[in-house]
Amino acid sequence: MSVTRRRLHTEAVQEDTSTTPVELFFDLVFVFAITQVTALMADDLSAPGLVRGLLILALLWWSWVGYSWIGSIVRADEGATRLVLLTAMVTMFVLALSIPEAFDDLEGGLPGPVVVAVCYFVFRLLHLALFWIVADGDSGLRRQLVRFTPSVLGGTALLLVASQFEGPAQTALWALALVADYGGTYAGGSSGWRLHSAPHFTERHGLILIVALGESIVAIGVGVAALPVSWPIIAGSALGLTLSSALWWLYFDVTALLGERALVAAPAESRTALARDAFSFLHLPMVAGVVLLALGLKKVLEYVGDTAEHTLADALTGPGLWALYGGVALYLLALVGFQLRSGHGVNLVRAAAAAAVLAALVPAAQLPAVAALAVLTVLVVAVAVFETIRFAEHRARLRHGGTSPA
Repeated sequence: MSVTRRRLHTEAVQEDTSTTPVELFFDLVFVFAITQVTALMADDLSAPGLVRGLLILALLWWSWVGYSWIGSIVRADEGATRLVLLTAMVTMFVLALSIPEAFDDLEGGLPGPVVVAVCYFVFRLLHLALFWIVADGDSGLRRQLVRFTPSVLGGTALLLVASQFEGPAQTALWALALVADYGGTYAGGSSGWRLHSAPHFTERHGLILIVALGESIVAIGVGVAALPVSWPIIAGSALGLTLSSALWWLYFDVTALLGERALVAAPAESRTALARDAFSFLHLPMVAGVVLLALGLKKVLEYVGDTAEHTLADALTGPGLWALYGGVALYLLALVGFQLRSGHGVNLVRAAAAAAVLAALVPAAQLPAVAALAVLTVLVVAVAVFETIRFAEHRARLRHGGTSPA
């Protein structure tokens, strides 16, 4: 074997492979990138600002997803895979640094929108190159990569075109670029993709969701970092952390286990389609919901803590309230879709809870900001408590090695 061949070697994962340290290291740049998205939306708290922030988040998500598939085929800490991941980290970090200029270029320096588009292209190109190495000797996977390539090229080309526009036209072109990338991947089918370790794949998605939930906690602290501690700040922080914990509970207590078992049990011919739909696609609205929640929490803490700008009686209205309540509703609906796609039917409790959260938007706009947060927290905690008690027997069997709930 030549030296080059040895350097490009990859090592297949086993079914019980766990997440490697290099993958956790890789995720750190996405922690920073998600923080940048939240800050961007906070600086432009408007409907167009929320849309642009979510478009950037979708771009980041699709960037991360590609490498989660590779890590479930070959070990991320061996050979070419580790080298490419570390190189991709540099590219993604530059992209994350450029997020404040993704739509509006600042004076001086390089054109921000172009930098974002070029970094995304390089990041995806590295992904394709690594996948091509991984697919050595697997003609089915290489055919799938050929079908996948037009969506990569089309999406990045549209981002470059978008960088030459401003305003609604630029936003529309961004949306079209993501439709091309996501839609092209879906249209290319799933038969040629490979997934050697379902537990590793589900673990990676759980960890990135924890990253997003961590951002909601960071947002609480950032919102009041420069303000003196007061009882309203303590109350708002406690409510925000309780709400984030309830969302964590709704996914990790049982739902994540159901998803993993469904993926492990799926026959080979349908496993990749299930992984693509339930994880690559349906985890995006979960993460988006948590990022919107983080933005809403940041604003609530500003309202209760900054007495120079607000009083405790001031209501949280407009995009801040939409982000707070809409983020939680989106998260709940994504959980419903995830369970449905995993073969566990429609969770009517969570669907009704999402409807209740949206219905509460109008009266919440008349309440003080901390009261609106309290109402939302009570709603979500009530769902977690109800499910834990109502399905206690099924939950115990699932969590302790028995059969899954019907």
